Amino acid sequence: MARRIERELRARGDPERAIGEKKYLKSDLEFLGASMRAIREIVKSFVRDHESLSGDDLVEIVLELWSQPIFERRIAGVVLLESYPANLSPRHIPVIEQLIRASRTWALVDGLAVQVTGELVLRHPAALQKLERWAIDDDFWIRRSLLLAHLKLVRRGQGFSSFGRHADSMLGEKEFFIRKAIGWVLREAAKKNPDDVFGWLAPRTHIASGVTMREAVKYLDAAQRDNLMTAYKEKRSLV
Repeated sequence: MARRIERELRARGDPERAIGEKKYLKSDLEFLGASMRAIREIVKSFVRDHESLSGDDLVEIVLELWSQPIFERRIAGVVLLESYPANLSPRHIPVIEQLIRASRTWALVDGLAVQVTGELVLRHPAALQKLERWAIDDDFWIRRSLLLAHLKLVRRGQGFSSFGRHADSMLGEKEFFIRKAIGWVLREAAKKNPDDVFGWLAPRTHIASGVTMREAVKYLDAAQRDNLMTAYKEKRSLV
């Protein structure tokens, strides 16, 4: 099955695109140059032919796709996991974590964090407890994934207290991908619960980074946005 997917990926590849993507992502992986649209079409066709795939078989195929250092094989594996949300349960978290650790790029991590782990958390709320240890992991991609795993929840107006607790512990980090993730989730949370975002961020403007602030305030009303950005700029001017 994995070989079939790779053959189709290679057939849809573009050598010039492969060079550009490898350079853009600064990756050591091999690139075939298949577009994201092509990858999704290939996976969609596969899913049509294998509607009754079990969770264990799904994981086995994904791990086989990831066994080769080819970007498109790995992203196809991520899309496969997205395509069978009901087949995954909290017992698959160690496998998802294994894939995140092997990713080393947002282009793979974010799908695993938002679409795969985030959907798992929606379907199995208790899974958040199993992710608690990610908050203090040495790998910043794991910490980023914990934050982004809350994205689908906050878009539904849920899970903000859990996110806020973890974001609080990472707010002072210098890593760009952590700062960006906090801002991203706050931005999405503000669409449903702007007052919660304002109330959480107001006493933390002296800690939050510029990228976090700029993302977080995008969907707040003008008064809240101006209040937070003014406080941020004033406190930063004193540092």
